[in-house]
Amino acid sequence: MLAEIQRVNDETVAEFHRDFPYPIEEVWTMLTDNDHLVKWFSELKIQELAEGGKLLFDMGDGSYEEMTITEVKIPTVWEFTWDKNLIRFNLSENPEGTHLVLKEYMKEVTEHTARDIAGWHVCLDVIGLLLANKPIEDRQDEWNKVYPQYKEQLTK
Repeated sequence: MLAEIQRVNDETVAEFHRDFPYPIEEVWTMLTDNDHLVKWFSELKIQELAEGGKLLFDMGDGSYEEMTITEVKIPTVWEFTWDKNLIRFNLSENPEGTHLVLKEYMKEVTEHTARDIAGWHVCLDVIGLLLANKPIEDRQDEWNKVYPQYKEQLTK
């Protein structure tokens, strides 16, 4: 399911929704435990899961970008800076398991924005596969399918 992208005041917001047939604690652990995080977003590492705590993004060249955790409410909210943007995960229980909402609040849309949103899309799909203990096929193939759709949405 594609993210909904809309303009809200002075920001562009990409909003993803996913339902997982697993308890909220399992989904939370997948998002915030480094041993699980590395499986769906290998460049990220949480230094301290607390407000004011830091995440490190491995730039792949020996350098790291530091991001700040702005809100944590275990096991429902995890929010952090992403350059000038803000990423927010909200989890809630539903009768089938857990509903996840991921929002990225973007100060500006750049040439790279559609790439990032397609990346989040694929990451959420991978989380679902990991929770289900299913094999992860070609991430790039899925990214190649959704990237043009996000690029088109952002140029409307």
